[in-house]
Amino acid sequence: MENNKKQNNDMTIGIPRAMSFYHNYPFYYGFFTALGIKIVLSDVTTKQTMSKGSALVVTETCLPIKVYIGHVLNLIEKGVDKVFVPSIQSIAPKIYNCSKIRGLPDLVRNVVKKDFTLIEATLDKSEKNQGLYEFLAEAVAPFGITDMEEIKKASKAGWRTYNNFHIMTKSGMSYKKAMNYALQGKVFIENENKEFPISIALISHGYNIFDERTSMKIFDKLEAMDVKVYSELQLSDEQMEDGIKALGQEKYWANEHEMTGAAGHFMKDNKIDGIITVTAFGCGPDSLMIERITRKAKRFNKPLLNLTIDEQTGEAGFITRLEAFVDMLFRKKRAKIINKIEINNDSSYIPNTNYIETKK
Repeated sequence: MENNKKQNNDMTIGIPRAMSFYHNYPFYYGFFTALGIKIVLSDVTTKQTMSKGSALVVTETCLPIKVYIGHVLNLIEKGVDKVFVPSIQSIAPKIYNCSKIRGLPDLVRNVVKKDFTLIEATLDKSEKNQGLYEFLAEAVAPFGITDMEEIKKASKAGWRTYNNFHIMTKSGMSYKKAMNYALQGKVFIENENKEFPISIALISHGYNIFDERTSMKIFDKLEAMDVKVYSELQLSDEQMEDGIKALGQEKYWANEHEMTGAAGHFMKDNKIDGIITVTAFGCGPDSLMIERITRKAKRFNKPLLNLTIDEQTGEAGFITRLEAFVDMLFRKKRAKIINKIEINNDSSYIPNTNYIETKK
């Protein structure tokens, strides 16, 4: 019985439900499943997850990393022997991740003093021979899989699941529903019939807003306030590239798309009434990007609310700020509508002074 359990565990990989999971899991799922590797996910984030992760790192560590450590511990507690902790250094030449994401395997190795196998595949497109296929080969080497043709074939299954997921999110489907359908190999396009009086763009990293514990279910809270919520998942890479340029910036950070790019796009979008940013306390790259976004929001005359989260953030204060911001947007929109009606009903004569003189 013990031998069977060990044999089954030999082809099992644990994936922490944190950090890159929120964008890359559809690909990981398709890829590992195609190779016959069973995936075990850590449980959803709880207060205990945060507490256990926080206890192992210095206080100044940002919340997403504390949560990640908590999820690694959760997988080990579930009896998972091999845990996938990728080091995503660079996603394109000279486009880098922050130091904590780049050094994630080293951090986990040094603070988690447990008996488990750390699968630390490295993706670094700023270096030679550290591209996607090398990254995937490292990820499956502990399972005895070395055939590159087999790995490339499995990567196609990964991309298929990944692309299906993004087709649905770009159509407006929620993150959770799109993920569920994609993992089942299904694609559905929803037609949104409901009209919302207010539209808000939520600017943040996936691991901050799609983790319902760290974000305190911000999507549900806003929709309960009759607000239509948009995020970078509804945008194409080209739209986010244009957004970065619209703010007069150049791409440097690996996650610049979902922050600066999405913010730049939504600031130009007239259907967006306001923007909310959600950042983790102590995040260096985000502090730079949020400062730029805040300055540009004034130029675009787009109302902006900056929210910062950590493990001590209280839900009551969080909701109060959301409600105040949404109420302000409602009042601003009502004022616009009333002023437009008054202008349309104004029958006073306004002379035309927009003349174009032409020389004969």
